Amino acid sequence: MLTTLKQESFLLLALIAACVAYPLEHWMLHSGQVVALASGLVLIAFIVAASMRVAHQAELLAEKVGDPYGTMILTLAAVLVEVVILAIMMSNEASATLVRDTIYSAVMLDINGILGLAALMGGLKHGEQSYNDDSARSYGVMILTAMGVSMVVPEFIPEARWKLYSAFTIGAMVVLYALFLRMQVGPHSYFFSYSYPDKRRRKEPGAEPQPINLVLSIGTLVFGVVVIGALAEVMSKTLDLGLEGTGAPPVITAILVAAISAAPEILTALRAALANRMQSVVNIALGASLSTVILTVPVMEAMALYTGQPFQMAMTPVQTVMVFLTLIVSAINLNDGETNAIEGMTHFVLFATFIMLSLLGL
Repeated sequence: MLTTLKQESFLLLALIAACVAYPLEHWMLHSGQVVALASGLVLIAFIVAASMRVAHQAELLAEKVGDPYGTMILTLAAVLVEVVILAIMMSNEASATLVRDTIYSAVMLDINGILGLAALMGGLKHGEQSYNDDSARSYGVMILTAMGVSMVVPEFIPEARWKLYSAFTIGAMVVLYALFLRMQVGPHSYFFSYSYPDKRRRKEPGAEPQPINLVLSIGTLVFGVVVIGALAEVMSKTLDLGLEGTGAPPVITAILVAAISAAPEILTALRAALANRMQSVVNIALGASLSTVILTVPVMEAMALYTGQPFQMAMTPVQTVMVFLTLIVSAINLNDGETNAIEGMTHFVLFATFIMLSLLGL
């Protein structure tokens, strides 16, 4: 028991922070903008710490079940954190474009940031890195379809018909995800896995993996998500007040939300790339992008229908161009079953462009 508590010290600190934040919420919101902003940033740090522990438990479960189930658990855990934070922030009357900007930011961060940096670092260390190109093509076409239906087409939907199209979008995303799950864990699961015979031969015969307590891992994961939700409730208010009137682009909040949920994935993907396991990187980066779109959209659209308050889902022209550029580049780069440093750099340049455009308020 003491060992478990010691291992989950970051999660316990996040719990303590949540217990302290609620009584002090009034003080943080009425002690000036600087105090509110500082409080919001501190709470973000605790949320990231808690999300790292959630991701660790997801990794343990992933090791237990293996690929492709493993990376599916990792990406679902990250999306769950994102959806919880978004739902709480939207309930606090956040910007009408927060959901759209967060999904867009998550796709840029996952494909251009995580995949780009991992392919760059892995390519510099190992040269060309192999993976199953069936997975990249499957992910790519589904991301394009999901984003097109939920974030491009809405630009052309009359305001009076938003409820009807919103309901259609929910159904379309559910059907797409159901098919994707059937492919990923059913007879086409080999699309999302890759055999590394060299790695298997290097394993020490006596090196047995530590036993994993499934109940404890699942319980800790759920508990971590609850703690994150509690911290996000206060963080959203303090951050909104802290950024008010500063001239910071509205998309900055969305980038922070996307970065919080993606933080554990970044470390996992980089470790996989440096270990020459590019298939895990592809599954994490593209799987997280797809899960973000295909799961976040129906949940938030359902929330909009329930409250009767629509939000802006149609991407701006600049965002649309960046998404299509990203998907075209990834389709070309991930077409041959191997990545290298040059391909990683092209994605990382697109990520840098995304950051620059965001700082310019575009």
